[in-house]
Amino acid sequence: MTLSLTGTAFFALLVAVTVLAVLATLLLWARIPGPRPLRWLGRVLLIGLCQVTAICVVAVWINTSYGLYASWEDLFGRDGDTAGPVSMPGPPAQRAKFTRGDNGLRETYFHGMRSSLSGQVMVWTPPQYDDPRYRKTGFPVVMLLHGVPGSPQSWLEQGKMPGSYRKLLRAGTTRPFILAVPIINPGGVDTDCSDIRGRKVATWLASDVPELVRHHFRTASGPKSWATLGISTGGFCAAKLPLQYPKVFGAGAALDPDPLNGDGGAITDQEARRRNSPIWLVRHTHAEVALFMATSRQDRDSPPRYIEDFQREAVGSAVRLRTMLLDRGGHNYRTWVTLYPAAFAWLAEQLPGGPPAG
Repeated sequence: MTLSLTGTAFFALLVAVTVLAVLATLLLWARIPGPRPLRWLGRVLLIGLCQVTAICVVAVWINTSYGLYASWEDLFGRDGDTAGPVSMPGPPAQRAKFTRGDNGLRETYFHGMRSSLSGQVMVWTPPQYDDPRYRKTGFPVVMLLHGVPGSPQSWLEQGKMPGSYRKLLRAGTTRPFILAVPIINPGGVDTDCSDIRGRKVATWLASDVPELVRHHFRTASGPKSWATLGISTGGFCAAKLPLQYPKVFGAGAALDPDPLNGDGGAITDQEARRRNSPIWLVRHTHAEVALFMATSRQDRDSPPRYIEDFQREAVGSAVRLRTMLLDRGGHNYRTWVTLYPAAFAWLAEQLPGGPPAG
């Protein structure tokens, strides 16, 4: 059995190894046999062992806290059994099989016919979905977009989903949504959720994944009942996809997004990067979509000026923009979880369909 990179068992094991390394150093320091140079070499190795194990503990703690890498495959650049569209194409959306996992999530791996990409998608349905009163009701859909590095599992392990959303639902601060959690970089290739030569990731997210969800679940009709919510790179994507595909998504919530002008993005072609940025798109769109953007004053990776620049460009457009600025918080899941209540309450105002709150 492989220990999870972000699991408590692996972290506890590293702490135990670190403590044993320190104890071994104390016990063996004066007992290393041999000539003086050999004894000094042995002591240096013991000190090095203590340092390496301590660094590993700190590194794993930081990774778990900030959600940098969600799994061993994510860390080492492998996709395991779902390695990508070439090695494992997967079935088309209509024949995709969902398996039920933890927290009521259903998971599948499928091949998008329009994008020619394959990847993982997880779907969660609210309790009302199985309520006989709503057996003929279509539910709004919120697509959760992870950051890079990251994976759909990041929403579970660091983002506390769907538990955090379930609490908001019970409190009546939001409405019942289907949560769809796709991979945003199929095959491990990041394109900032854009279509580039050989990698149609925007088509994957705006066409193939919605087709999959609509085919297997009761979804509300029309783009006004579909939204995106993303963090970091996923926040950039959550802002751009409704602007690019207003006939698919009626709203998007971007939490601590990457630079909204595309600077430093994953696309190497400068013009393509610019034309796929939310700032360029809001200048050149007549889309009547709603966007929610939030960050904190302390976030160096997504400072307030990113949102302020977008806000200036959005003046005069048909985009309905709401912004939120926290006084405290870094570029991490602690901040993003703090923003959930505001983001999901806002989405409840935007997305029609489904049962009421409470």
